[in-house]
Amino acid sequence: MTAPTIGRLPVRIPGRALADALLAEFEELFAAADTCPRCNKPLPDVVFGYDTTAPPAAHWVNIEPTRFGKLTPSEAYRMLDSEVSPILSSPFRDLVAADASPWLADRLRTFFDGRAAAQRTGTFLHKFTGWSRAAFLHEVFPTARFIHVIRDGRAVANSWLQMPWWLGFSGPERWQWGPLPPELAAQWHDADRSFTVLAGLLWRVLVDACDAARAVVPEDQWLEVRYEDVTAQPRDAFEAMLRFCGLEWCEEFERGLARHRLSAARVDAYRRDLNPGELARMTAAIAPTLEAHGYATAGDDR
Repeated sequence: MTAPTIGRLPVRIPGRALADALLAEFEELFAAADTCPRCNKPLPDVVFGYDTTAPPAAHWVNIEPTRFGKLTPSEAYRMLDSEVSPILSSPFRDLVAADASPWLADRLRTFFDGRAAAQRTGTFLHKFTGWSRAAFLHEVFPTARFIHVIRDGRAVANSWLQMPWWLGFSGPERWQWGPLPPELAAQWHDADRSFTVLAGLLWRVLVDACDAARAVVPEDQWLEVRYEDVTAQPRDAFEAMLRFCGLEWCEEFERGLARHRLSAARVDAYRRDLNPGELARMTAAIAPTLEAHGYATAGDDR
C-alpha cells in the first residue's frame, strides 16, 4: 500500500545514509509503503517518494532537511505542481472562486484530505506565500479557516531587495506577479522606476488582493495577525492563533515553540538599510494599504 507523499525535494546522497536515518528517527510517523526498486529499502510514502528515473544515489526527500536527519515543513509547491496543478504555485494573479473547476477542486481535496489522513490529524495546516488564494480555497473548502500574517510593507520590500531570488530587478514584465495595475504602474514611472518603490508596490498589490479575498470569507473564519505583534508577544499571538484553529496550548507545543528564537531586532531594519529618499517615496506609494492595516506612515513619507 502506498500512502500519499507530503512533499518532495531531490537530494543526492551516497548510499542510503539519509534514508536510513530518517526511517530510524521517524519510524512512528510512517504508514505502510512500497519498496525502493533500487536499494530494496521500504520507503514509506508519507515522508518518501522514490523517483525511478533518477540515478541510484538520488532519493526524493519530501520535506526539506535543515540538517542531517531533521525535517521542516514547507509550502510543498513542487508536490502541488505534480499532484494538483501549477495554478496553485505560480499564478500571475490571485486565484478566485471561479478558478475552482470541478476537476481542480477534486484534485485539491484529494491532495489535502490524503495528507491529513496520513498524518492522523483532524486539523491540517498549510502555509501559502505570495497570493492569498483564499477565495479559491474557500470555494473548495467552505469551512476552512484562514490566518493572514501581515508585515509592514516597508520591511517586506527591504527584505525582497536583499534576496537573490527576487525577480523585480528585471521589471514587472519579467516577474511572476503579472503587470502592475495602471494606477500603480503610473506611480512607479513617476518614481523614476525605483526598485525600492517597485518592491513596495508589489507588497501593496498582494495585500490588496488578500483584502479582496477576505471579503468573501465569513468573518469568523479569518484572523489577521501582525508579524510585529508575534515577535513582540509570541505567547499571546500563538495562543490567539491556536484558539482560532480550535486547538489548545499544550506542553508539546510550548516545547516546540521554545526551540525557535523570535526576535524583533529587524522589525524596523528598513530605516537603516534603505536610502531615506527612497524610503519616503515607497511609503507615499503604499501609504493607503499601510494605514488600512494599522501601520503609521508619518515621518517616512517625506
